[in-house]
Amino acid sequence: MDAAVVAIAGDGDADAGHRRPLLASADDDDEIRPYPASSPSPQHPAGAERKPRRVASLDVFRGLTVAMMILVDDAGGAWPGMNHSPWLGVTVADFVMPAFLFIIGVSAALVFKKTPNKTVATKKAAIRAIKLFILGVILQGGYIHGRHNLTYGIDLDHIRWLGVLQRIAIGYFLAAISEIWLVNNISVDSAISFVKKYFMEWIVAVMISALYVGLLLGLYVSNWEFKVQTSNSILTIPTPGNEIGMKMIQCGVRGSLGPPCNAVGFVDRVLLGENHLYKNPVYKRTKECSVNSPDYGPLPPNAPDWCLAPFDPEGSFTSNAIMATSFHCVNSLRISTSVISKPLYTVSYMLLTGGVSGFLLLLLYYIVDVINIKKPFILFQWMGMNALIVYVLAACEIFPTLVQGFYWRSPENNLVDLTESLLQTIFHSKRWGTLAFVVLEIIFWCLAACFLHMKGIYLKL
Repeated sequence: MDAAVVAIAGDGDADAGHRRPLLASADDDDEIRPYPASSPSPQHPAGAERKPRRVASLDVFRGLTVAMMILVDDAGGAWPGMNHSPWLGVTVADFVMPAFLFIIGVSAALVFKKTPNKTVATKKAAIRAIKLFILGVILQGGYIHGRHNLTYGIDLDHIRWLGVLQRIAIGYFLAAISEIWLVNNISVDSAISFVKKYFMEWIVAVMISALYVGLLLGLYVSNWEFKVQTSNSILTIPTPGNEIGMKMIQCGVRGSLGPPCNAVGFVDRVLLGENHLYKNPVYKRTKECSVNSPDYGPLPPNAPDWCLAPFDPEGSFTSNAIMATSFHCVNSLRISTSVISKPLYTVSYMLLTGGVSGFLLLLLYYIVDVINIKKPFILFQWMGMNALIVYVLAACEIFPTLVQGFYWRSPENNLVDLTESLLQTIFHSKRWGTLAFVVLEIIFWCLAACFLHMKGIYLKL
């Protein structure tokens, strides 16, 4: 396909292989199946013609991840403990992005498990990654301003080149290249043959991990300066009429893992430029930068200058590359740092979140596909079947923004805000009302995904 389109399945039978998961192409079979297509199963003895049974646990896992993303994004402001960790440590929100990368790694391993023509497979992976990257720039580069802001547009001098989808695109491409070119084309019938098949992937993953840790701890970070609005302590994007001041950050160190002088931020500033970094990083919720920590808030007295500096929360090129690669290879990395930090994507953070994602997928596979308990997870399965369209419309706030565009006399009088306010009134609590609104939002998107599934409509790249 030349662009992201809505694909209409021929007969609406997703289980028969007409529906493809996120990032799957129309001619790739990237589904995990309990038995090979040519192998007999207890329910289908040898000689019986059958269609391979799709494993539903992947859809459930994908749907759970999208639902969790909506929950932490929309309810995290009312429940700071549910939001991302300001710097060190992990919260439930910090497992969402790794889960996405884990799914991408699994998909890449399945899509490219058989590649008779490696050049063609590489081209296919590159095209798919480019599509996802462009979609990410459109949705997360700053052109769309989200809820509560009925405007659009972005100064190209301040566009954010690397958001979540863009990072996933890069990680997906590297994982695909690893599967295509580094895996030996031999059958696995013993532990030794298994090691031989994936040995090169493991070696490369360990080398990249070592390189990343070496850069994180050994790269010299010099003093640096950034622009800040003197008339507004919250926004750092210059606007007409505002004075622009310069702030100098004193570093001159190696191995710092704090917000102002780490190697990750240094690499991003060099490769991307200050203007193209995220303007509202999570460390603005630290005690040094917010009187309402762990939530956003006014600056405390004598707050350090770096509280106003931009920083991309998804880490640098290096950190995301190693994360996707390590997840994809499912290797036995033993390199770690002394802290767990999502903004820095420390290897300890990658191992923890990757291990949790793998365990959760294994658990879901046993429950959903082995002992066949599917009904409790049907909502998430539907959402997982159309994860991309739900992500675009819900997580990127396209749909609520369109709905809010229709209001009565004042922009605040719209269906989305009035529904949330009504629930807050019913629950006599802003926090619980917001949580109820987000749960209702998740159920809405599950049912919307069900409707698309029943119609045989799926968005794919």
